[in-house]
Amino acid sequence: MQQFVVGIMNSYGYAGIFVLILVENLFPPIPSEVILTFGGFMTTYTQMKSAGVIAASTAGSVAGAVILYYVGRLIPARRLSALLEGRVGKGLHFEAGDVRDAEGWFDRKGKSTVFFCRCVPIIRSLISIPAGMAGMRMVPFLLLTTAGSLLWNTALVTAGAAAGASWERILGALHTYSNAAIAAAGAAALLGSSLYFRKRAGREV
Repeated sequence: MQQFVVGIMNSYGYAGIFVLILVENLFPPIPSEVILTFGGFMTTYTQMKSAGVIAASTAGSVAGAVILYYVGRLIPARRLSALLEGRVGKGLHFEAGDVRDAEGWFDRKGKSTVFFCRCVPIIRSLISIPAGMAGMRMVPFLLLTTAGSLLWNTALVTAGAAAGASWERILGALHTYSNAAIAAAGAAALLGSSLYFRKRAGREV
């Protein structure tokens, strides 16, 4: 997968980055970390500029997020859950449980989750679905998605440019970050659920 991604970027430059990041939002197994850090490295030996890589990747992020927003907005929750538990979910590498986790984050934290979750692996893509399901207005959704994506993309592209030919070393650190972020997301979801049910039990008493 990594060689395929690098080959596309070498061949198509900014356009390749845009398409890869858009697809990465829809197919999580495509690693944005590879796309962004290698994109930063490319600015050290090609005519590509960091600003262009960041702009192309952010545009791809927003385009993918909008598609998932309308998936959540237009497909009924039961139908969406059934799709994710079937062949469609397996093909996209999405799981219904992941979407429910993202929905829980959105319900507890509100609209600001759209911004913060753009820097959390896996959930960064899926958070767009509950935003659509909740009928979040498009303008704030676009603003928060763009801001969060811009932050994430800028950090990784800058790191890739600074690392140069050693850009692959960054992937190890990002893997550790990804595991920690997912663990933190799970802990937050568990804590939020625990507090919710405690409050509910207290009211019933």
